[in-house]
Parts: sequence; structure tokens; C-alpha cells
Amino acid sequence: MTQGKALTPEQVNRYSRHIIMPQIGSLGQRKLINSKAVVIGAGGLGGPVALYLALAGVGTIGIVDFDTVDLTNLQRQVLHDSESIGMPKVESASKTLKRYNPNVNVVTHETPINSTNAMEILGQYDIVINGADNFPTRYLVNDACYFLKKPLVDGSILMFDGQATTYIPGSDNACYRCLFKEPPPPGSVPTCAEAGVLGALTATIGSIQATEVVKVLLDIGTPLVNRLLLYDGLSLDFRVVKYRKNKECPLCNGSQTELIDYLEFCGLPASSELVG
Repeated sequence: MTQGKALTPEQVNRYSRHIIMPQIGSLGQRKLINSKAVVIGAGGLGGPVALYLALAGVGTIGIVDFDTVDLTNLQRQVLHDSESIGMPKVESASKTLKRYNPNVNVVTHETPINSTNAMEILGQYDIVINGADNFPTRYLVNDACYFLKKPLVDGSILMFDGQATTYIPGSDNACYRCLFKEPPPPGSVPTCAEAGVLGALTATIGSIQATEVVKVLLDIGTPLVNRLLLYDGLSLDFRVVKYRKNKECPLCNGSQTELIDYLEFCGLPASSELVG
């Protein structure tokens, strides 16, 4: 990741509140402008993450999603509005991000992410943010980031509860499958469509994910590596649980050496598509 050329007067003005911070400064802002981040899913979590990364000046933001905007999305998905209904989410997301910051390069990937394209798509970026709402995609993205040695900022939400963590490949660092070796049995965990989710919860966890992305890109602070942040919206409690690399993880112990699709693990037919 290069620092790039000097900031323009417009950029100095736009990002002035970053630049005056000693942890960022003009050098850090230039790093952000020359960074590339990809968001998996343009929904509840992907929306606030992408929005705050665009506002922060991350130069290239990829959006992976093949769904269209539905009326039920508007309770929580801030990249879309009533005029976006029926529009591809990546198109709606791109238009919204460009309205907030026309200097950002938005790259849209209107396709299901799977074992045949994940390495090519994610390999273009410096960091990956997982906002997917299903287990097959979450496991697949983790595996691809592990093989690509890309940092992964992960988040999930349900009802009033949320969690976030950051995975950075390294000898002592755990991955998603160290925490959750295999997907849960079909039907054991309800989806947001089945159990519901508080709209504002997406902003809380999405903002935490965006903060983690900036910290990793600028190598500042202490990311949530080997630490899982748990948030209870009803009690407004935050707590952090430490975890470690699991010797039984098939990725970290070297027994899995290539990507697999997790559809059958999760009780879905092999012909199904992985949703971003």
C-alpha cells in the first residue's frame, strides 16, 4: 500500500478532522486514499461499513452482492431508500457512496461469491469486511482470506445482539474456523428474517467494523485480533472474550488446502448460490 501523491486542497479540507489527529495526519490520510477495501454484502452491516469507509476517504471500495433492494431492507440498510426498491443492491450502494464522496472509486461485483471466484475477487483488495448474512458465505470468505493472507474484519447481528472481531493471518493468530470449526446444523440458528433484528444494531456493529478497518489499514491502535467483542443492545453491555488458535482448525493445521463451498454443510442444495 503506497502513500501516493500529496493531498489536494479539496482533500485537505474534506478530511481535515482526520488530518489534525496525530494518529492519522496527512500521511495516514494518504494511506487511506490509496487503500482498497471490499465489503461482502450491501445490507445491514455492509451499509454502515461502506458508508463510513467512503466518508473516511478509503480510495477504492468493492461491493459484493447480487440481491436487489426490497421494502423489508429499508428498516436497517442505510445504503438504500424507497427509490432504490427493485434496484440491484450494488448499483444502489454505488450511487449512495458517490453522493457522499464522489472521489471514491466504487467497484461493484454483482455476483454470488463462491469457491471459483472468491480468490480472484478478494485478491484485488488490501482488506476484506464480512457483512454476509449466511454461514456458507462467512466460512468461504474466511477460508479465502486465510489463503490470500488478507486481514478480515468480521461482524454479525441478530435481534438485539451483535459481535465483531478481526482476523489477521499470522503464526499466532486465530481464524474464524478456530472459533467455529464447522457451520451449525441446519435450522439451529435463526436468520434475521426469522428472528428479526433491531435496525440501529447494524449501525453499532458496522461502525465498529469500520473503525477496525481504519486501524488495520493505518497500523494504529489495537485491533480485535484474537478477541471477540460481544454487544447486548438490551442491556447496553459490551464485553470482550479472548480466544486462541485452535489446533483442530483444518485451515490452521494445514489439513484443508483449498476452498470449498459450504452449501451442503448448511443443509442447502449444491446448486444454491452463496449470498453476499
